[in-house]
Amino acid sequence: MCFNQSFLLLMFLSDFRDGHYIEAGADTELDPLFMGPEYLADWAGAVKKAAAASGVRVANLYSGHGTYTTLGLTHTDPRVRRRMIDRWFKPMIATAAQLGAGLGFFAHGFAHYILQDAALYNEAINVLEDGLAELNAYAASCGYGKLGIEQMYSPHQYPWTITQTEHLIRTVTEKSKHPFYFTEDLGHHQRKFQRPDDGKLKQMAGNIPPGTWLGTDKAFTLAEKSKEFLPELAAEIRNNPHLFAEERDGDCYAWLSELGAYSPIIHLQQTDGFSSAHLPFTAERNAWGIIDGSLVLRALKTSYDKPAKSSMPARCEEIYLTLELFTSTAAIMHDFMPLVRESAAYWRRWIPRDGMYLNELVDLLQ
Repeated sequence: MCFNQSFLLLMFLSDFRDGHYIEAGADTELDPLFMGPEYLADWAGAVKKAAAASGVRVANLYSGHGTYTTLGLTHTDPRVRRRMIDRWFKPMIATAAQLGAGLGFFAHGFAHYILQDAALYNEAINVLEDGLAELNAYAASCGYGKLGIEQMYSPHQYPWTITQTEHLIRTVTEKSKHPFYFTEDLGHHQRKFQRPDDGKLKQMAGNIPPGTWLGTDKAFTLAEKSKEFLPELAAEIRNNPHLFAEERDGDCYAWLSELGAYSPIIHLQQTDGFSSAHLPFTAERNAWGIIDGSLVLRALKTSYDKPAKSSMPARCEEIYLTLELFTSTAAIMHDFMPLVRESAAYWRRWIPRDGMYLNELVDLLQ
């Protein structure tokens, strides 16, 4: 391989003693809007003390549901966008820089009416790019390393395709004059929003099957009419390519093979490929799940074996493979933590120790 890549696997140290790296989430740990600057300063100091005592480092900070469920950086009111930049992002970036940690996030959404108009959609993308470029330049001024956005899987959560993600990385890097990256989540892929072919359109005229995706509200209205409106429906779909994904966009291994070298954080969850339930890697779930450690490593190697992409940032020298496992509000943690330990043990099969090079790991698969 032309570029050596080291891996660091994050684990829950409290119940699995082989992990040395932790990802801290804003919802429970350090949300600047909820918790304030004094708390944030105290939290960072406490983290440093704990790291010195335990040898465990908070390697990355990450946003949570608090920002995931807002319009945030693409809010229709610029005052809200400015508050998000100044009062949420900049304190998070400064804290990450203080700890020598990375920062990943998703903190925006496109309003429904914006999806109906390709021009408005492109305007919203420009707003997002400008906000991210400002934040990335601020990160550079803080002496901060890698800032990255998490890819998503629906049209209102840009970027949600491989092409969009590559464009966003390249554009923000160019505008900010500082490397910008993304987070690949192995469960953020499905095939729900692909373009229907002409055969399917003819079948559904006047009778739209549940789960069908046609893009705009106008397209759905046309599909509810008779077949004489099919040419107009096909034109409406053709004129709104921003609302449709390619087949490869539903495949996590295609994402890893194409862009894995630009993802300093990779979120690990077991999935059937149709939902993002953030399931653990237990023997039962691994039997039907599509996420396989050996395939993840091989796809990443494919990404590094390809020539470096022009106008893209330098490829990552470290990647943190991070367990992102969810459980219900009413879960009994005594029952859940063994699943976390089993998940960590599963990934240790593929990455025996932290800091190994990708070449070494793939060689072990032979």
